[in-house]
Amino acid sequence: MEKLKEIVRGCQKNNRQKQAELYQMFASKMFGLCLRYAGNQFDAQDLMQEGFVKVFEHIRKYKWKGSLEGWMKRIFINLALDKYRSRINHLSVEEIQENNDLENREASALDNISEREILELIKQLPDQYRLVFNLYVIEGHSHQEIGKILNIGESTSRSNLARAKLLLKEKLIFNATWVEKAI
Repeated sequence: MEKLKEIVRGCQKNNRQKQAELYQMFASKMFGLCLRYAGNQFDAQDLMQEGFVKVFEHIRKYKWKGSLEGWMKRIFINLALDKYRSRINHLSVEEIQENNDLENREASALDNISEREILELIKQLPDQYRLVFNLYVIEGHSHQEIGKILNIGESTSRSNLARAKLLLKEKLIFNATWVEKAI
């Protein structure tokens, strides 16, 4: 804890070495967060760079209330939301085809999938679905909170989450079927 305070104090004084230490300490966690919100690795890297710039610009405001990691996560999430907010209003809703035998193959689809593969499938979701999914499932926000954050209705948030889950389910089943055929 004392080492972290020393690093933060150095960052508050614009010490490049301490900034590098803070970056090394949190880069992998923040990159994972960026990957969840970005559509691809390039956008995630861009978001991570912008996020750390913003952290270093605002670290003087950090008052040791709550964890530093939580404070940084809020900066990164808000940056991701700001970056994609304008895109959200222009998204077209995809037509989702119902698959009659989804439930029969659902269990086998989840048996052989890794966390990394699930994150890859989440990244493939349309922007608004991905944002709502991340905010609800991973960050734990309510639909009311998501509505305020994204400037959408609560029912739109619920609908986007349902569609995101359905798309993920279809992708999981498709991947499981493809793997079974390949074996």
